[in-house]
Amino acid sequence: MLRNLRPGFFAGLTPAELESVLGAAKQIKAAANSVITNQDHPAEHLYLLLTGRARYFYETEMGRRVILLWIAPGQTFGGAALVTPPSAYLLSSETVRNSSMLVWDRAKIRSLAARCPRLLENAMSETHSYLVAYRAAHMSLVCDAAPERLAHVLTSLASGIGQKVAEGVELNIRNEELANEANVTLFTTSRLLSEWQRRGMLLKGRGKILLRSPELLLRHTT
Repeated sequence: MLRNLRPGFFAGLTPAELESVLGAAKQIKAAANSVITNQDHPAEHLYLLLTGRARYFYETEMGRRVILLWIAPGQTFGGAALVTPPSAYLLSSETVRNSSMLVWDRAKIRSLAARCPRLLENAMSETHSYLVAYRAAHMSLVCDAAPERLAHVLTSLASGIGQKVAEGVELNIRNEELANEANVTLFTTSRLLSEWQRRGMLLKGRGKILLRSPELLLRHTT
């Protein structure tokens, strides 16, 4: 399973360092829709997703759940466990499929990072990737119209969590989640999806979308 992961968090480690890091981790499984980290709770663990899918979310004071970035196999989450002084998780995270992951407690991962500085460099590299994603999302929010934002969200999700099938790419996602990620209303999301379905660019189902051609969708909305 580990052999199939991209280097990511383990990039540049010597075989001995890698053995030490993996030996300090526990492997756990979580069913779909399991909350793994809770915002504002002490950051006591660092996780690395092995299989399945997960995502970050944030709950507002009014109880609204805001979906943020998706977490793919090979990516870590709960990085606040690495920082000094002890911190709380800024975001919650949850699985969206049955998943497995490695987990280190705060003391172990900080001790490993002190002995293997490359771990911190790799964690910083992942943080940079998150900032790039947030920059793209923010610029789309500022500069793009609703159809462009929704199209970019769909194509991004297709490449990140989509399942390739004979007819295109299938996504397990609800209209409410798409509306939240694209920062458009649920009415606008439903209207645009219906329009794109009439034009043959996608097929809607209950909790699913079959995207026939992400490239065609982008061409018709930009």
